Amino acid sequence: MNSAARTSSLVEPEAPKAPPRSRLTLFKRLTDVVCLPTSRINAFERAMSADLLVEMLRDASVAEREKVARRLAMLNEMPGVLARLLLRDELPVARALLVEAEKLTDADLISCLYNASMEHRRLIAHRRGVSEVVADALVDMGEPPVIEALLRNELVRLSHQGVESIVAATRDASYLIPLLLRRAELRPSHAYVMFWWADAEVRKTILQRFAVSREILQEAVDDVFGLASAEGWEDPLSGKALQFIAREQRNRAAIGESPFGSLEEAVAAGANGLTREIAEEISYLSGLKPITGAKIFTDPGGEPLAVLCKAAGLPRGCVRQLWRGLDRQEVDRSGELDHALERVMTIYDMVAVDRAQTVLRYWNWSLTSALSPALLKAIREGEEAALGEYSTPQRSAMLALSRDFDR
Repeated sequence: MNSAARTSSLVEPEAPKAPPRSRLTLFKRLTDVVCLPTSRINAFERAMSADLLVEMLRDASVAEREKVARRLAMLNEMPGVLARLLLRDELPVARALLVEAEKLTDADLISCLYNASMEHRRLIAHRRGVSEVVADALVDMGEPPVIEALLRNELVRLSHQGVESIVAATRDASYLIPLLLRRAELRPSHAYVMFWWADAEVRKTILQRFAVSREILQEAVDDVFGLASAEGWEDPLSGKALQFIAREQRNRAAIGESPFGSLEEAVAAGANGLTREIAEEISYLSGLKPITGAKIFTDPGGEPLAVLCKAAGLPRGCVRQLWRGLDRQEVDRSGELDHALERVMTIYDMVAVDRAQTVLRYWNWSLTSALSPALLKAIREGEEAALGEYSTPQRSAMLALSRDFDR
């Protein structure tokens, strides 16, 4: 290498030139004009100034755009053309508005969330007082970090549809479940559906907090049972609702057609091996449809067995009989009760009969009341994106059963 080349390689690159003073001054003056109060400038003059500022910002540096954004963040009413340009900008620019500007419209925020990055959406989710419309749009993007930010934001308002969409999202992002359980918008129906894919600790929380009593309902409609009986239970609509409210869980009418003399006998027979036929009989005698029973007996955690036995008035030992019939480990190597079975027995002891019945009947209602061919097709194909087209029991069935059809 010759001396000229060596000298050239040692020369430091030139520092970027500072923007012309005229440009900086013009940015400041145009921003000043846009920020003038309405008593000093009319709407047309503000719009004209904003249009000119937008044209300059398109070719300005990030630092220049960020400086303008910080000034505009203080406005009560920002020109839409400026807001949308800066909200979609790089994070240092957009952050100045998303964090500091209090008066952004839902339209501006929705435009931003559909046309920017996930980090932009996460910043929106952290804003004070996010509306239901904006929250729904954020949830629809299906990004767990954004949903987590929404759930942690106590000032956000979640719609019923938004909560259901989050419930569906928890199937693949279970860490969201404890956050969702803290939300006031969550209903028992949502919690009962999430139960199927929640872990043991969350299941216990759901049963403690959401297994509600039906005592008030029972008192309110006590005389209606007599009316319905006198009419021969001819109205299926009221019959289904009364079946949910009734105090009796077992299907007494099914005993006469069963090969077993009682539900206890059926459970005892299942202890030697829970065949499909015995499982269906236990389901019928317990007032359940076979598909609900199948969901309970095949659940890997086992807690639904405790709910079934408590709701049907079965003694504690029946939990262990069903556990044995499903060929699950009863004792560990030291001869102590297996941890999983011990956990399930704790659930049996914890939940009251009436509350266990509420959970069990909701499962039965949601998993069987509307299994139309269209719903079955949706379950098999995993069409959770179309949840809004279905009723509450249909949506619950889709969420709870779709994974079963994938096996």
